[in-house]
Amino acid sequence: MADTVNQATRKGFLVDTSRCIGCRSCQVACKQWNKLEADKTANKGTFENPRDLTPALYNRIKFIEKETDGAISWQFFNERCMHCGDAGCMKVCPSPGALSRTSDGIVVFNKDKCISCKYCVSACPFNIPRYGADDKVSKCHLCTDRINGGMTPACAKACPTETLKYGRRSELIAKATAAKKTLYGVDDLMGLGVVYALEGPPEQYGLPARPSIPLSIFLWKDVIKPLGILGFWSSIGAMLLHYVTIGPKKVDDDLDSREDGHE
Repeated sequence: MADTVNQATRKGFLVDTSRCIGCRSCQVACKQWNKLEADKTANKGTFENPRDLTPALYNRIKFIEKETDGAISWQFFNERCMHCGDAGCMKVCPSPGALSRTSDGIVVFNKDKCISCKYCVSACPFNIPRYGADDKVSKCHLCTDRINGGMTPACAKACPTETLKYGRRSELIAKATAAKKTLYGVDDLMGLGVVYALEGPPEQYGLPARPSIPLSIFLWKDVIKPLGILGFWSSIGAMLLHYVTIGPKKVDDDLDSREDGHE
């Protein structure tokens, strides 16, 4: 079944970085609702914690530190799955249903169907999917269980400054555009499900200026690896054919005679 997104009814997030105060309520709310274990961390000389997404951390606040005339200032960035309209993770996943899209356009995962190939990791231009001790995929799923119950995602519900706004994607973009916000992700990869209002260039936040699905993953998955597997089974087939048509290798009779002491 083709991965299609109904842009007219599509839901998503607008993340206004100018409103974020770095409180990390979104991180806590996500863990509480999804019953995710706490991550063990160590002080690395920054207030940012944790320093990266983990299998038990679906969204986090990245601290972007700047030093100006000896004074430190921060910008804050909510990092999570982008729920791309053209989702590379879904395109390369060989297990039906492991990664799928809801009617709202949200990309969700099913650990029971994940085969631990990790193709999704290589295909994601934002480095989002994570694998834990169970060797199964995990990432933000926008609290689809809450959405199905008529509630907003836990992170948006907990945000005290309305940095995270959930709703119909087209309406969120229209309001942000009217407010003359600089938006990221409106058209990239058939539109990101999480659109950002940034206060600087995307690279400043660790975002690719022009996100794209790496073509190398398709080359490996669809060409190189199948050829390698074909070569392996071809070798096995050749050996079986040799055994059936010629038989097992026989020791030379003359050599047998010499080993018995006969000339």
